[in-house]
Amino acid sequence: MKTNYRSPQQFFRQRQLRLWVVLIILIAIYWLSMAIVSFQTIPSIVKVPAGLVWLFKNFVPTQRSISYLGPILYQLWRTLLVAVSSTICASFFGLIFAILGAKTTTPSPILRVVIRFGASLLRNIPVVAWSMILLFSFKQSDFTGFLALFFMTLGYLTRAFTETIEDLDGEKLQALQAVGANYFQCVFCGVLPEVASTLTSWVLYMIENNLRDATLVGILTGTGVGFLFDHYFKSFRYDAAGLIVLLIAILVILLELSSTQIRRAIA
Repeated sequence: MKTNYRSPQQFFRQRQLRLWVVLIILIAIYWLSMAIVSFQTIPSIVKVPAGLVWLFKNFVPTQRSISYLGPILYQLWRTLLVAVSSTICASFFGLIFAILGAKTTTPSPILRVVIRFGASLLRNIPVVAWSMILLFSFKQSDFTGFLALFFMTLGYLTRAFTETIEDLDGEKLQALQAVGANYFQCVFCGVLPEVASTLTSWVLYMIENNLRDATLVGILTGTGVGFLFDHYFKSFRYDAAGLIVLLIAILVILLELSSTQIRRAIA
């Protein structure tokens, strides 16, 4: 009987050949895309250093920027509240939908399909698109930004929570059912305690992510620190706009450090 034997050299040579083929295909797709949209790669790369020099020259906060600190901190606080409140609300509903939509805890296969489809739909609509859609109904307000972040976060967390619950060992649920536990006892005693740490990590991650998105949403809805950035930028007060960017970066870093400590505490 003839065996198909490949030496280690042949194996690595074939893998290297596949890698080169994939790389060539990706490069061809890139150049084809650039040709279609008439994007000039080399001239654009040459202009990058000059653009960075202009950026650091104009967007560095100055002595005058301190006079804008009060309004900036107030709007930054409002933006943080919108990001946190939308994430918390989306987490609550996302957990309910995830329990009903997970393969191990769903009461109905049809309900599972409906929830998964809805989560994918909400998640795949960008937050910018949500802002523009809701802007016509709710006008320029913090509530519009809240809803835009809420719908996108709801879809994202529902999917993440669902996969987390489905990764849970099903034998524990079967053991609870074997001793006579009902549906709610299985969920609250067998599922939630096991996945609480992972779910909390997802919530903290989305708070960080939504703070960044809330700035962009504010530009579109005319609220929060995003609107203030847009106002300063269009008024050629680049130093104040740079101060906003700096404060947002500091706040995101502080949130990330706090989230890391919380994850370690509940791990």
